[in-house]
Amino acid sequence: MSKHKVVIIGGGFGGLHVALELRDSQYEVTLIDKTNYHLFQPLLYQVATAALSPADIAVPIRSIFSGNKNIKVLMDEAISIDRTNKKVILQDGELEFDSLIISTGSSHSYFGNDAWGKYAPGLKTLSDGLLIREKILKSLEQAEKESDINKRKKYLTFVIVGGGPTGVEMAGAIAEIAKTSLMRDFRNINAEETKIVLIEALPRILSTYPDELSFKAQKALEKMEVELKLNTKVIDITQEGVKTVRELFETKNVIWAAGNTVSPIVKSLNIETDRAGRAMVNADLSIKGDPNIFVIGDAALVSNDDGMTVPGVAQGAIQEGKYVGKLIRNKIPISERNKFVYVDKGNMATIGRAKAVAEIKNLKLSGFIAWIFWCFIHIFFLIGFRNRFRVMLEWMWYYITFKRGIRLIVGKSRER
Repeated sequence: MSKHKVVIIGGGFGGLHVALELRDSQYEVTLIDKTNYHLFQPLLYQVATAALSPADIAVPIRSIFSGNKNIKVLMDEAISIDRTNKKVILQDGELEFDSLIISTGSSHSYFGNDAWGKYAPGLKTLSDGLLIREKILKSLEQAEKESDINKRKKYLTFVIVGGGPTGVEMAGAIAEIAKTSLMRDFRNINAEETKIVLIEALPRILSTYPDELSFKAQKALEKMEVELKLNTKVIDITQEGVKTVRELFETKNVIWAAGNTVSPIVKSLNIETDRAGRAMVNADLSIKGDPNIFVIGDAALVSNDDGMTVPGVAQGAIQEGKYVGKLIRNKIPISERNKFVYVDKGNMATIGRAKAVAEIKNLKLSGFIAWIFWCFIHIFFLIGFRNRFRVMLEWMWYYITFKRGIRLIVGKSRER
């Protein structure tokens, strides 16, 4: 009798933790991902702003499961799902499954304006992080060569679209680059010439956080000389810069942090989805009509008992992955499955060096103490001791010296 085949699409937090639950089990597990590494995405912005190396926040998936003979890792792209024949169609073949977990995460959404992507990269993958890093560094180099102060402005203006955690973290990190850590290495440009703009369509940044923390984050950014444009919608992004309903920001540096959409593979399931493309799943995270196909993480719309949607954060995907992994490992039939319940462990966003905001249960923190919480919690979830130790040393060095770790330009960025 052949072994029960479990196929996991996506090596992010959700997919990885399903596989971790199924290590050394009786199941034949195949984990598919477009890359060969697991990425610790919450720290990706630190790669984009030259604070950390890519190797600090990524680890080869094969190395995680090298000692587990029942787990096979494939570097490939899943194109669609054949539910009738229980097959995953890959770019380079196909795989049969008995149980399937889709944990493909999300990608950038430009709300129907896909042409903006050419000028305003988002931050989802390691390639995105390296692209943005090199765009920033190249702009500083271009500004250093430009003798006309008016022509330098477009290279020294940085516009971030979206005031959620990613946008806030990027704005704070770029402000530190522009105002302190990198400017002392240049001779022809100075901090006073730089301009960092954060654009948000809603009345406040960090809209999912309590008003008190949102206000403190706003004040911290303003103290770092970040210009906040609230209640402001972007109507166009071109080679010239960012156009809003009120003004045009001429810039060569635009970062998109305003919207997400789900992988199109979810559509091939022919199930109900929300406007963002997230799968409408059952209480046990399976899809309607098929108890052996699960969708988790950013690709699924999951609600708690209070009606609140499980946020698209690492903790949500981790908990869902563990839950599904245990269902499969323990062979729990659909009639006996308990509803998935998300345990909210809080929200955190860093704003810069020794500055952050955090909401943990009923505890609201800001400033240095919130930053300490943020540092230790993020390091704790890094895969592998080597990564934790190295990241801690990098941060200690950066905190003491204001130095940035990785400032090499190796040709990742595309010309505009």
